[in-house]
Amino acid sequence: MASEEDLTPDEGEGLADVSGEAAAAADPGASGAEGADDAELLDDTELTVDDILNAAQAEVADPTDEHLADLKRVTAEYANYRKRTEANRELERERAVGQAVSVLLPVLDDLDRAEKHGDLEGDTAFATIAAKLRAAAEKLGLTSFGEVGEPFDPNRHEAIFQQPSPDVEVDTVADVVETGYALGSTQLRAAKVVVKTPA
Repeated sequence: MASEEDLTPDEGEGLADVSGEAAAAADPGASGAEGADDAELLDDTELTVDDILNAAQAEVADPTDEHLADLKRVTAEYANYRKRTEANRELERERAVGQAVSVLLPVLDDLDRAEKHGDLEGDTAFATIAAKLRAAAEKLGLTSFGEVGEPFDPNRHEAIFQQPSPDVEVDTVADVVETGYALGSTQLRAAKVVVKTPA
């Protein structure tokens, strides 16, 4: 193997470059400004992570007023959202059941007419079926309204005829032609009534 003295000047320079690179690889801190920047960045990152962890622990131990206010606001918004969702769900349920029950209203009207004619008196099979049908409708939440003698309410009653009468001081239901029905807070049909008006 040739000694350094036997090498030409160009070959000697190449050998010096290689030995310098090996020394730099062995000692990254001595490789210049780039190695120093990497070390500083690593130190800064570690400090930043430590700072974040310390700040998070301090916040858990002693939250600021601003964060407490944010937490209360988010909690209140979530509670309001749940209330709105539950109310909307109940309205949708009433609407869906109301659509299904609406097809039974003509049958219930026929039962009312039959009852007025006396066809539901006694312990007949027809009377039993009518009672079961009405009970099933009530289980679904269907309620009827419209009674003779109650004050006339244009929101719940539909006047099909008016007759002046000295016996009343306010508009009063004199006869119910067709019963009104409601399901919960949803009115399915107004009651058709004859109204007595003050003379």
